[in-house]
Amino acid sequence: MRTIHAIRLKPGQDLRVSLDQFVKDRSICAGWIVACVGSLTQYNLRFANQQAGQIRKDFFEIISLSGTLGVDGGHFHIAVSDSDGTLTAGHLLEGCIIYTTAEIVIEETTDLVFAREMDSTTEWKELQIKKNADS
Repeated sequence: MRTIHAIRLKPGQDLRVSLDQFVKDRSICAGWIVACVGSLTQYNLRFANQQAGQIRKDFFEIISLSGTLGVDGGHFHIAVSDSDGTLTAGHLLEGCIIYTTAEIVIEETTDLVFAREMDSTTEWKELQIKKNADS
C-alpha cells in the first residue's frame, strides 16, 4: 500500500532534522521525496568526496530535494540557488534552515523496508531494500 504525505515547514526549522522527526513520528519504513520547494537562510552541505560539510548563510531557493527515508535514517541530496541564480548542490546535513517555507511531498510504501547498514565496499551506511514481512 502507498501513502502520500504533504508537510509544510516554517521559518527557522531545520530541514534535515524535521524530515528525520517526521519519519520517526510516523514510523515510515520505506519512503522517498516526491517534491520539495521552498527557501533557506543557511545551508550545510557535504560535497562529493568530502568528509565535512560546508555552511553558507544567504538567501537560497530550494530547486530540488531527492532522497530515501526510513526509520534507520535518510539519504538526501539538495540543490539550491542563490540570488544570482548560481546553483549549489550536495548531501543534505543538519543546519539547513528554512527561510519562508518548505513544501514537501513524501510517498511511502508498506511493502518494503529501507534499512541502513554498513557496506563492506564503502565507508558508509548504505541502503538495504527488504520486503516488509508484515505486509
